Amino acid sequence: VAHAYSGVIDIEIDEEKIETTITDKGPGIADIEKAMQEGYSTATPQVREMGFGAGMGLANMKKNSDSMKISSVPGEGTTVQLLTYIKPHAG
Repeated sequence: VAHAYSGVIDIEIDEEKIETTITDKGPGIADIEKAMQEGYSTATPQVREMGFGAGMGLANMKKNSDSMKISSVPGEGTTVQLLTYIKPHAG
């Protein structure tokens, strides 16, 4: 969301899990599979120069969650849904 025009983060927490939904209005991601590769960056050169590690964001989010879904429409925006279990989960 570093280069989105606007965005919303919704977080729901219960005894077993944390569900996070991040929705932005921005340039979107044309190639999600490529964007998931470590080191690849969807950010503009100006954002990458700020040192935010934009090329590691999606891959790190996936590594640190139990489930990740991403959908994006170029020119409209992106939605990322993360699920992280607090307690061990069978399934």
